[in-house]
Amino acid sequence: MANFSKSNVPQFSVDVYQNEYLPEGGREVNAIATVTSTGGGTVGSAVSAPHLYSAGQTPDAAVAIMVDCSGSMDYPPTKMRGARDATSAAIDAVRDGVHFAVIGGTHVAKEVYPGDGRLAVASSATRGQAKQALRKLSAGGGTAIGTWLRLADRLLASADVSIRHGILLTDGRNEHESPGDLKAALDSCAGRFTCDARGVGTDWEVKEVTGIASALLGTADIVADPSGLSADFTQMMEAAMGKEVADVSLRLWTPMGVEIKFVKQVAPTVEELTDRRTEAGPRAGDYPTGSWGDESRDYHICVEVPNAELGQEMLAARVSLIVPQPDGSAQTLSQGLVRAVWTDDMAASTSINPQVAHYTGQAELAQVIQQGLDARKSGDVDGATAKLGRAVQLASASGNEDTAKLLSKVVDVVDAVAGTVRLKARVAEADEMTLETRSTKTVRVKK
Repeated sequence: MANFSKSNVPQFSVDVYQNEYLPEGGREVNAIATVTSTGGGTVGSAVSAPHLYSAGQTPDAAVAIMVDCSGSMDYPPTKMRGARDATSAAIDAVRDGVHFAVIGGTHVAKEVYPGDGRLAVASSATRGQAKQALRKLSAGGGTAIGTWLRLADRLLASADVSIRHGILLTDGRNEHESPGDLKAALDSCAGRFTCDARGVGTDWEVKEVTGIASALLGTADIVADPSGLSADFTQMMEAAMGKEVADVSLRLWTPMGVEIKFVKQVAPTVEELTDRRTEAGPRAGDYPTGSWGDESRDYHICVEVPNAELGQEMLAARVSLIVPQPDGSAQTLSQGLVRAVWTDDMAASTSINPQVAHYTGQAELAQVIQQGLDARKSGDVDGATAKLGRAVQLASASGNEDTAKLLSKVVDVVDAVAGTVRLKARVAEADEMTLETRSTKTVRVKK
């Protein structure tokens, strides 16, 4: 493990967990890379005093809040009121000096504050003006989320900052543009800013909201009751304000003859990264991870190595954390090594590393929940029972108590250890949507 740091920048470390021993003929190497960033959130990170910055520190961030103002936000009226209150609370959490804007979203995107294609610079005065402008928000019109994202991109790009972040709230389906239009907008915005997405109520499409967050490397969640929006928006904004380094990538270098099978984030959520690779020189590729503050994330790397004789060993991969530099180069923040050693010691070569085993189970848990819910929606009772039973079994074995509780609202658990369940005859829509939205959330390995 190596560490690299600069003043006023978080210090990154990479710890690699694996069983490097392979039997004769063994070729698949699995490793969990735990990436930890510390020391970055110290600049004005105290949640109780979000507007305080150390002397000489200039906030290097811009944020755009996108609020659904379509007609359905008036049914019930508490949704629009909750959205206004939540946006007001988020504005209160914007630190002095951070650039920000508020966008009202319908079938078109409108600048609510400050307007004229600009971003405001946060201060007590501009925060007050922004909250005053929120009073003009009213519900009416359709939903075309791609237009909201494109406007947010234009506004955020106007600021000379490194960290650009969006917060998006919707209560309905994206019915006034094609899926292709939304995908094109996401493709256009990917890598330019990160975005957290929230669905309020139960009339929105889970795969749309989670797809937006996934494409833009943010978080997704449901807020079934509008009264919970203010607390959620405040938490999202405080998390955004804690980011200190943008555009961090996981760079994977592999020797000649090594094939990458997959790269995925496995904590705090499961996120497939394999197809997001961009080439970065001979036998090296970069996988985007977004912005970082004080936090830790886990990544599962699986490679296939060439055949080798017993007693041989090789470097299977080198994992680096890098950030781009203005001159086009990349600074290495930290790195770790993945090894392969061939042995005839059966005990060594058949032992499964606890981290690898745990996260393999967590990834399967996310997959079988999705498969089970899809089967349930299509009327496949046997398929849904089998998949959700396996989910209960995996959640129980791994200690994922939050997911276990969500599953218990969709199935009656007969035997958690064996995965024996019965589908509930009636399930609240909010409970099913919550399980689907949060299915990718994982727990860390028990120490």
